[in-house]
Amino acid sequence: MGLEFLGSKSLMERGDDGVVRSLSKLQQRVTIDVPQLKPRQGEVFACDKRFRILVAGRRFGKTFLAMQELIRAANGPGKLAWYVAPSYRQAKSIAWKALKNMSRPYWAKAPMETELRIELTSGGTICLLGADNYDSLRGNGLDFLVLDEYASISPEAWTEALRPALADKMGRALLIGTPRGHDHFYELYESAQKQEHWKTFQFTTEEGGNVPPEEIAIATKELDERTYRQEFQASFENVSAGRVYYAFDRAGNLEKAEYNPRLPLFWSLDFNVNPMCSLIGQRDGNWLQVLEEIALPDSNTQAACVEFHKRAAKWGRRLVVQLFGDASGNGRHTAASRTDWQIVREILGGYGYIVNSRVPSANPPVKDRVNCVNALLCNHAEERRLMIHPDCKELIKDLEQVTWDGEWVNKNDSKRSHLSDALGYVVAQEFGMKSKGGYGPGRVV
Repeated sequence: MGLEFLGSKSLMERGDDGVVRSLSKLQQRVTIDVPQLKPRQGEVFACDKRFRILVAGRRFGKTFLAMQELIRAANGPGKLAWYVAPSYRQAKSIAWKALKNMSRPYWAKAPMETELRIELTSGGTICLLGADNYDSLRGNGLDFLVLDEYASISPEAWTEALRPALADKMGRALLIGTPRGHDHFYELYESAQKQEHWKTFQFTTEEGGNVPPEEIAIATKELDERTYRQEFQASFENVSAGRVYYAFDRAGNLEKAEYNPRLPLFWSLDFNVNPMCSLIGQRDGNWLQVLEEIALPDSNTQAACVEFHKRAAKWGRRLVVQLFGDASGNGRHTAASRTDWQIVREILGGYGYIVNSRVPSANPPVKDRVNCVNALLCNHAEERRLMIHPDCKELIKDLEQVTWDGEWVNKNDSKRSHLSDALGYVVAQEFGMKSKGGYGPGRVV
């Protein structure tokens, strides 16, 4: 693929006094070679609509396409093209290196690293910015704009700051991202389909042609149904409405499994005081089995340890116990000078258990934890790898009754969500979504 650029070349002359002077500047057209776009990317690139929206799955190649769009748009004296990510830090980490590599042959001078600014020989300029302080984006007349991961950008950044910046130059815009529910990105996508100067595109990860089929197959096993459709099939899913653990099914996820003496126990704790909740179970390869639940009203960490010993003693002595749970227990003090996790390790060690702590330094984001649990309850490949003993009545109530309250788990019922939180800690730690291929939790691609 070739792009034609308008460059400038200075003619120099050395005078009798030895001073080198610029005689004039002649404009010249330069045809450059750029990496070949994949067919679906090419459809977006070739569209002549003033405003375009690209909704695509992870690793579709949105950023690669955006870089080529920016270089094309900056073709000419005085042209100004902006790439805007949700934050300045994201703009730098996502696009800066890629943009420098692709635009290197056409630099007028070395890029301005502190400003994330590149000036081209054509006389145009490309800037990378963040939308976290969108008021600072006002006042510039733009020829072209890329808004990346628009679902994570305040809608006012577009309506109040960036859309007006395109007005005087009749600038064009490309808004790209992966869906995140029925939010402002969804509303703009729906509205754009009815407007003359807009064009919308929606492509899956597979259609992008950048992710091997075997990687997509792995994702079907790691992600629950809704998350897979959102992240890989670019579907607008209302993942923050209704039941939190929608993948749970009594017929498919309840099983009277027995303790396996060949496997270690896990004990996962949520340090809520009333009730004090925890789960006992075992991991067997890619499967997780919850054997028992502990829910103690108005209790404390010491009492929870005593109750755990009562439950586990029937399985033998010198058992290996893997600890999971709330990372904040490393800082919360329920005794004069010891943290909750110190108390747990000391008491279990006194009982003779072999303790292996698997508690992370920080808790995973709530949505990542929930997605991991749903994926284990039932993934996109319709595999159920989380089995719960039918006697875990309170955990079952959690999985069936806990709902979303906007972006957060509803905490109105003081009895609910604590056991499912304990479940989420062990599942997220043992079966967390991998970052390989770019689809790990929280990553912007």
